[in-house]
Amino acid sequence: MTARLPIFPLGTVLFPGLVLPLHIFEERYRALVRHLVGLPEGAPREFGVVAIRAGWEVAPGATERPVPGVGDVTLHEVGCTAELRQVTELADGGFDIVTVGRRRFRIVDVDEGAEPYLTAEVEWLPEPGGPDEAADLLAARVISVFRQYLGLIRPAPEEISEQLPEDPTVLSHLVAATAMLTVDDRQRLLAIDDTTARLRAELRLLNREAALLRQVRAVPVPLSELASPPAPN
Repeated sequence: MTARLPIFPLGTVLFPGLVLPLHIFEERYRALVRHLVGLPEGAPREFGVVAIRAGWEVAPGATERPVPGVGDVTLHEVGCTAELRQVTELADGGFDIVTVGRRRFRIVDVDEGAEPYLTAEVEWLPEPGGPDEAADLLAARVISVFRQYLGLIRPAPEEISEQLPEDPTVLSHLVAATAMLTVDDRQRLLAIDDTTARLRAELRLLNREAALLRQVRAVPVPLSELASPPAPN
């Protein structure tokens, strides 16, 4: 099943369940916020967040599609919808908004002319449902390794004492969004449909990052800044 979505290209990857605050200053995205706010009560107020990458970084024959009107910038195919939760209108006509990631999608076709902002036809990607013994076992391993990883970032016990989610899918999205990973790493994790496969990939990434941290003994950013995907300027 496909749907038509407004698209907001960003230099970050959004995951289901994660909070993404945004400062809206461009007129085309002000129009998007006004459109969402004006929807009938009960209608889903969501738009698609898709990570962008420069065209020269895309290998020949890759599947990413050009972002119309933005030079050589290209869109990744897989994104996540952002559900509008809070809107604050500013004196200059802009907005500060708070959104929450909701559901993953794959772009089928991009349209630059229908609205002031990009829109796209998208297909919804499957989310696992029901018990999965393999995912449960992997989730326990990921929690253990992720706590060790957090201890390398900030060894203060009070900063790693908070409880991590036990639901394997929720955990996989949280780890992908909060670990110190590149946009490409996060994008690959977002595109994985199977929770077990995503958790298995995260184990490899966490072990890789932990090994690097032990070698360089450096912490690039405070743990408090890793609670949600970075917001654009």
